[in-house]
Amino acid sequence: MKKYGYARDPVCLVSCVLYAANRWCLPATLKGPFLRNHFDDLFLIPAALPLILWVQRRLRLRTCDTPPDWREVLMHLVVWSIAAEAIGPRLFPQATGDIWDVAAYAAGAVVAGALWSVA
Repeated sequence: MKKYGYARDPVCLVSCVLYAANRWCLPATLKGPFLRNHFDDLFLIPAALPLILWVQRRLRLRTCDTPPDWREVLMHLVVWSIAAEAIGPRLFPQATGDIWDVAAYAAGAVVAGALWSVA
């Protein structure tokens, strides 16, 4: 079996490029509500999970070099959703919890998980 590439994974790379393009290259005047509020949220799992799994692998908390499985995808989706949408707004006054952000995290997780499961 081919070793998983973590940050070199195509799903991760494309997600990071799309996130960066929307965040730093596309002028705000060209962004509608979806691009301003939820587009970047689609890439939380596909962009961040491979990097987190790489750290876990280096710390020997992860014992394999395979693409993320559904258990890992779902666990991180739940943890990050709670952290960003429930805990974060209580700790940072400028943050707001939004169920639509969680929906975007989940949509990105489902697409990424499907792509990783066929890899």
